[in-house]
Amino acid sequence: MFDLDRWREIFQSINKNRLRSVMSGFTVAFAILLFTLLFGVVSGLSNSFKGAFADDAQNSMFVRVWKTSKPFKGLQTGRTVQLKNKDYDYVIDEYDNKIQYKSSRIYKNFTIKYKNEANSYSVMAVNPDHQFLEKTMIDEGRFINERDIKEKTKSIVIGRLLKKDLFGARPALGRRVNVNGSSFLVIGVFSDDGGDNEERKAFMPLSTAQIMYGNNDYISQIALGYNPDLSLDEAVAFGNKMERDLRSKMNIHPDDQSALSVRNMAEANKNIGQFMGVLYAIVIFIGSGTLVAGIIGISNIMIFVIKERTKEFGIRKALGAKPSSIVAMVVQESVLITTIAGYIGLSLGTYILSLIGDSLEEDYFIKDPSVSTGIVLGATLVLISAGLIAGYVPAKRAANIKPIEALRAD
Repeated sequence: MFDLDRWREIFQSINKNRLRSVMSGFTVAFAILLFTLLFGVVSGLSNSFKGAFADDAQNSMFVRVWKTSKPFKGLQTGRTVQLKNKDYDYVIDEYDNKIQYKSSRIYKNFTIKYKNEANSYSVMAVNPDHQFLEKTMIDEGRFINERDIKEKTKSIVIGRLLKKDLFGARPALGRRVNVNGSSFLVIGVFSDDGGDNEERKAFMPLSTAQIMYGNNDYISQIALGYNPDLSLDEAVAFGNKMERDLRSKMNIHPDDQSALSVRNMAEANKNIGQFMGVLYAIVIFIGSGTLVAGIIGISNIMIFVIKERTKEFGIRKALGAKPSSIVAMVVQESVLITTIAGYIGLSLGTYILSLIGDSLEEDYFIKDPSVSTGIVLGATLVLISAGLIAGYVPAKRAANIKPIEALRAD
């Protein structure tokens, strides 16, 4: 394999037949290039789907209500449906073994003020588990806890950018801010992958908001994290059953999506998984066709090369060369060309993806298009193997020809 004279002969052969070598390598490079670009684009589309749900836990479910759009059991259309603490308790008690995280939500927009700095911000009243449902990362202090809920403390957790707006570079922990006319203690500062809007939010204990802003047991939404041990199909079935049970309990028409609906990440993940599976199948089909075309191209060129060098092989055999040495030389040349061309195609494809990545995200919502090195290397190895076989079969046939017959070949 590391015979210097053989490698010298291989490079001399490549140098004498530059056009043939380039054409042989082009089929490989183009196949790997197209393969890389196709998988990169699909991978970028997958990243876009993942990024769209980066703000919420992958096992989250959200129960929301509004107004009825269909009459039911003598109740008129347009009736406002209101979730209450008892509905939240019902869900928790009824499906406890299928729930990992749980929280109620109340949405408010309040003016938050600190000294001379003030602005209007989205404030959400929640339970402690909401930290995991919203994938909230605590940078300083802590999140709402059970004691805050039980004692109805006037505590608040603020986003990183909200802190920057009000406090600048000064510390916020332990300071008091004015929230809609009431003093709240800052107990934590958080960051969120959901973007700037998410980091300009604030969280307070749900029980505090119910007492201070309405003196009732109303809630805006129920947020849950289903048990991660559930399969996607089981999680979808759980969400559907919970929705049916709540409709029955709250006297809502079974088909009234306006009055009550459950947004289930399991359904979204299942649909995205199926969609991406179809896309990958299409890419594999097209990519495989490209690889097959590359293999056929290599085979055709190698057959021509072997035929062209039949006399050369006859001379070699007449001078005492073994058939195995002739076969090894041809195969090494084929593998060398295929390997170099495959690397060029891979490098060029990766470079193009990095070059157009920003424009794809801006225009087509394809985020960070890239391709797994393992996948592309696997495709390259397939082509290298094909090059090996393409060189071996005709070389073996030519090496077995008697010298006198090889010298007579046209």
